[in-house]
Amino acid sequence: MLSIVFAFLAVFAAILICIFRFGPKLPPETDAIIDDVFNNDLPEFVSGQTGFAESDGLQIWYESIAPDGTPKGTVLLIMSHAGSGLEWPPKFIRLFVHAGYRVIRYDHRGTGMSDWVENWSRQNPYLIADMAGDALAVLDALQIEQLHIVGLSLGGMVAQELATRVPERVLSLTLMMTSGNISDPDLPSLTSRFLLVSALKGLPLLKYRMAGGEKNLIKERIAKVISVVGTENLDIRETAEVVLYEMRKRRGFNIRAVFQHQAAASMAGSRYEKLKTLHAPTLVIHGTADQVIPVEHGRKLVDILPNAKGLWLDGVEHIFPYPNMSRVNETIMAHLIESGS
Repeated sequence: MLSIVFAFLAVFAAILICIFRFGPKLPPETDAIIDDVFNNDLPEFVSGQTGFAESDGLQIWYESIAPDGTPKGTVLLIMSHAGSGLEWPPKFIRLFVHAGYRVIRYDHRGTGMSDWVENWSRQNPYLIADMAGDALAVLDALQIEQLHIVGLSLGGMVAQELATRVPERVLSLTLMMTSGNISDPDLPSLTSRFLLVSALKGLPLLKYRMAGGEKNLIKERIAKVISVVGTENLDIRETAEVVLYEMRKRRGFNIRAVFQHQAAASMAGSRYEKLKTLHAPTLVIHGTADQVIPVEHGRKLVDILPNAKGLWLDGVEHIFPYPNMSRVNETIMAHLIESGS
């Protein structure tokens, strides 16, 4: 019995050491930048037309961001697992707006300013099809007849479901790090080893959560970005401002959405047969080192979709923004132009 207690204490001590001694090192200017953000007014990250669309009894928040002049087209951005619309990097949104496109982003159910689902259980879940209904409700509320759709990870699954439901409204699809059937038995899946490694990598970030307070939550987000993409695409000030904006002017982060969206994806089943009938020009972007949704899922999408092409990012994991965003941005923009307005 005593040996079990000592073993438990040893494991507990190891966890504490991992939490407080390891993890990504924040750039030396981080504290000064965060302090400066706190000492100045927050920029307005929501500047477009906002509103709520009703979907399945829920209110879904959206924002429509217009370019200068007459839009050449509309782009709908569908965020990944448990992410609100504000998690799209502002630079990525500006890419489309500066090119003359109207950009629509929205909060998934369970995130941001959209309704958080209170009566959810694994016996009473919502599915990817329901989440696609939320996106469709936004399009209907804004009276958008044709558009380009960009979906990231789980957002790519929602994008597929939406596109097969209203193919006549889809000018193009851009599917990033996603799958047509996350449970496909013939393809590699998320491994228990990767889950363990990810959990160990995430332990050092807990020190910020345990310390609490707005500044530490900002540091947690910065450390998380560094842990997956390094500092190449890191804008400390913008990251701090977005996190603080989400906490002070919106509803913050809903941990329950993590489990709800994971269940929606795992219970969705295959979209392969529907996708075989979808002729919208499609760009599939996938990292070859992705261990969350292995690249074989992206390659199968290209094989199944009648009018698809792939952009394979060598050595890139399940991350966004990507290490070489300039190349990705150029490819996406060319894809939209080729697909028409």
